[in-house]
Amino acid sequence: MSCCAPGAEVYLCQTDRSGQELLLASRMVQDGVRQTDLSVPDIHCGGCLRKIEAALEKLVGVRQARANLSTRRVTVLWSGDNPPPLVATLSALGYPAHLYDSTADSRDPLLSHLLRALAVAGFASGNIMMLSVSVWSGADPQTRDSFHWLSALIALPTLVFSGQVFLVSAWRSLRQGRTNMDVPISIGVLLTFGLSLYETIQHGPYAYFDAAVSLLFFLLIGRTLDHVMRERARQAVSGLAKLSPGSALIERPDGARTYLPINEIEPGMTILLPADERVPVDARVTKGSSTIDRSLVSGESAPQPAVEGVELQAGTLNLTGPLTIVATAAAKDSFLAEMMRMMEAAEAGRSSYRRIADRAAQLYAPAVHTTALLAFIGWMIATGGDAHRAITIAIAVLIITCPCALGLAVPMVHVVAARRLFGKGIMIRDGGGLERLADVDTVIFDKTGTLTTGQLRIIAANDADDHALAIAASMAARSQHPYSRALALLGDRGVNFDKVSERLGLGLEAHIGPVAYRLGGPEWAITDLSHRDDEAAVLVLSANGKRIAGFRIDEALRRGTSEAFAQLSELGLLVAIVSGDNAKRVEEIAKGLGVTCLGGARPADKVRHIDEMKRSNRKVLMVGDGLNDAPALTAADVSMAPATAADVGRNAADLVFLRESLEAVPQAIEISRRANALIRQNFGLAIAYNIVAIPIAVLGQVTPLVAAIAMSLSSILVVANALRLDYAAQARNRSAMSTQHPETSAPIAIGSRQ
Repeated sequence: MSCCAPGAEVYLCQTDRSGQELLLASRMVQDGVRQTDLSVPDIHCGGCLRKIEAALEKLVGVRQARANLSTRRVTVLWSGDNPPPLVATLSALGYPAHLYDSTADSRDPLLSHLLRALAVAGFASGNIMMLSVSVWSGADPQTRDSFHWLSALIALPTLVFSGQVFLVSAWRSLRQGRTNMDVPISIGVLLTFGLSLYETIQHGPYAYFDAAVSLLFFLLIGRTLDHVMRERARQAVSGLAKLSPGSALIERPDGARTYLPINEIEPGMTILLPADERVPVDARVTKGSSTIDRSLVSGESAPQPAVEGVELQAGTLNLTGPLTIVATAAAKDSFLAEMMRMMEAAEAGRSSYRRIADRAAQLYAPAVHTTALLAFIGWMIATGGDAHRAITIAIAVLIITCPCALGLAVPMVHVVAARRLFGKGIMIRDGGGLERLADVDTVIFDKTGTLTTGQLRIIAANDADDHALAIAASMAARSQHPYSRALALLGDRGVNFDKVSERLGLGLEAHIGPVAYRLGGPEWAITDLSHRDDEAAVLVLSANGKRIAGFRIDEALRRGTSEAFAQLSELGLLVAIVSGDNAKRVEEIAKGLGVTCLGGARPADKVRHIDEMKRSNRKVLMVGDGLNDAPALTAADVSMAPATAADVGRNAADLVFLRESLEAVPQAIEISRRANALIRQNFGLAIAYNIVAIPIAVLGQVTPLVAAIAMSLSSILVVANALRLDYAAQARNRSAMSTQHPETSAPIAIGSRQ
């Protein structure tokens, strides 16, 4: 691409080629619908998000446009043969855009610019303030005028350099016939400087160069802190990006080897993966053996074996040996990329709280300007035409009424909550789901694959002594049947048989001298009818037709299931199991967990049950994993699925938990409730600030300098309140680590009924 500098982000040329570039850079997300990600560096407030989304969604073919303030990215879903004029539309709005490149330089140029502007404003503010102190101390008129001119010479270049952050944004918005939060700020700064310059030329006693520059200084403190906090909140996403290597060694069909950037790796390509390197894309092992660190995926710290046929997720770490793997997905469709998209969706989603904030912000500009104009007119009348006094008060009103705190109230909480959830191994696919999750009062679980892991285990070995256990385990070790594999986990005791054979569909038969042992279903293993008294046993071990031991086998419950159900009850939630599995087994599990249940439920029955709950004014969370759960996941108010769920089920869920433990469900609910409480507190803080600040400013009790400090402090207060979610969670984690033991699986109760 000749229009692009090597190693830089891909800037789109305003030519016909831009459409081809958009088409090549887009990815198909469903039939006929493509997704394009654009980087828009000049996004800086909620008003920008609203304008960008509204403009793009008016274009023919655009299904949805979502702008993200933290990442400064715009995600567009569109359909058709030719891409809509996305870049041209954004440029016309005053927002230059280019294709998003995840491999671009990780340095943050905006933060560097903000820090330089802040340093210049701070230096200038300190020097002008010293000159002002001399004037306030009673300098004679000639000295006063000299100091005013020195202040003007310092303030002007500061205004030009440090004020760019606000002035350029305001001018771009006004040029398009719109306003944003930077417009009243810019007007206030320019009016303050202009009034001070006029007073200096007229040898007036008052000049507010210190206020103009200090205003920039305090505003830049708030803007820089906001930027830093957002970057901290999304470190998890950037950390995920770093888990993926930049390139991989590819082996061609002719045996030639070459390194390719991961964005050029296609499904079916053969990759040579050395030890101590991360898997670049989702792949399947075709040769070699090793161990894999899958803690990113499952939270399990113990290394897992990787042999031929094992599926590997992008970002997992190859620990011990070289592997030959075949890519099963492109980098943009990998597990790692999906996690990054889900993390970013947490803030891009539009909850009802954010829509309220957006509507309020949409009305602020005319309200602020009208209030300032009325204050000016009122004070002109009250003071008998004192323009200096009236303009000073109008400037203070413009500054103090900027609703930056209101604009930060929701998104800051969302990004912090997303970070906390990610730390728990929970990903958000829909930002609005976080708000809905806080309102649930009912949780419905599927059984197979959700409450259970899909791995069979012995849940009871009735009346089995050591000799019977040794015989059964040694026989089971000679079969690949799932029940035999579960029994073999007890360990091959090394029993030597004269002969062992497997009867297809029946079980195993072994001989030791005159004794014939059978391991299988009761109907086949027991020929002595007087011994068929253990109907609950799935497997029976018999000797010459007489039962000597019975084994009950079922899927293992997920780790943390009992703890999760107890925590949900403590949160005051109604919990139920609705499953298509055998009603008797569902009842056994539900009884053990102390909840209600519905077994043998078809997909339509699950949806009907959820609809009945919703008609009873209950807010339902559905937790499921299978293809048959997708309709129920969609029907519920909010839904969760494990990462092991079928693609359809995972895509239908609002949240996905990556780790095995089911405690992710109460953890997500608790975090969402705290997040909603903080959002309401932030709204309250923003409203209380305006109720107090506006009348004081209109009454002339606030100077422009004090107004700047008050507005910056209100924004910082909202950000700090949002971060309480992070700090409180960290404190609880430290407390829990000091009082709890590591999570362990419950031992199998051999020889007892459960």
